[in-house]
Amino acid sequence: MKVRPRDFIYTKDDLFFATTSYHHPPNRILSFLRYIPDEKGLRFKNGRRYSKVDSEQAYIFLKENYPYYLYDCDNTKVQMMGVPFNKVQNILRPNERLRSILNQNINRKNSEDTLIEKVIKIAKTFHEKTNISYNSMGISGSILPGLYDPKNSDIDFVVYGLLNHRRAMDLFSRIKDNPKNSSFKSIGDNYWKKVYDKRIKDSILSFEEFCWYEKRKNNRGMFEGVLFDILGTREWDEIHGSWGDTSYEPMGQITVECKVTNAIASFDNPAVYEVENVKIINGPEVNINEIASFTHTYSGQAIEDEEIVAQGKLEKVIGEQETHRVVVGTTRESLNEFIKLKYIPSL
Repeated sequence: MKVRPRDFIYTKDDLFFATTSYHHPPNRILSFLRYIPDEKGLRFKNGRRYSKVDSEQAYIFLKENYPYYLYDCDNTKVQMMGVPFNKVQNILRPNERLRSILNQNINRKNSEDTLIEKVIKIAKTFHEKTNISYNSMGISGSILPGLYDPKNSDIDFVVYGLLNHRRAMDLFSRIKDNPKNSSFKSIGDNYWKKVYDKRIKDSILSFEEFCWYEKRKNNRGMFEGVLFDILGTREWDEIHGSWGDTSYEPMGQITVECKVTNAIASFDNPAVYEVENVKIINGPEVNINEIASFTHTYSGQAIEDEEIVAQGKLEKVIGEQETHRVVVGTTRESLNEFIKLKYIPSL
């Protein structure tokens, strides 16, 4: 089955999963449980109630009710979630959902649903000001399966293609907080404080540092009072390789200093930074050419030609050639794991 990150999988057990990988094992789709049937749930679809679950709730729910969605992955040596092919009811694709929204509202001056109206405005802005094709855009998150709250849900806007994604963020950086166009705005510190308290569970980043990094990324903002994310996913012709081509072997903790040579995939899943001039600060002397992050906190943390310090798990990468990478975000809390600039400007 042809799927990629930001797609949703609706299963025969009435569960909604979000796809997490470009490559999948032979009999299942790697994905993460997002919505479950719940008589007390606040989300509605086809007369039924659903609830959104976090990672801890998702694992507990599946272990107790549907253990066959849990998968001991040979490639990563950890337990993951994955929808078996025989449990797939439907694949929900962000680009198809956006196309449907645009087609349904093309002759309307105003949508009855203000959240959907904002989705249309964002799509039109990106298309008109960057020339990104509507076919290279989509809408994910709760809007994709139709489980959103029109008054409280965020907008997870998808841009396909690594360069397209960077162009969309560059546009947002130019037009946000512009007095002549008040629709796009930066996020206030009150919101960042909530995110900081949720993500940072040690003293790796101060709140001031965290805000400095997040504000310069330009992948998240406000549109007419609604929070929106600019999410990146590869176009089909940017996806290479297949499941099993590469495996990973954990080798303990490591700290390195290095220079970023390519950050075009730094908002991908996982975020990837190609690096050179690697200096091992703590750990075995091995060849490292990549830093990967599985946590949003360290996506887009650095750009080309910046010098960084990274601390995380060392992995041996076994493929056509054997090399190594540093992985950040191997646990939910990412304790003692980080990507930071070696020299950060004064705050």
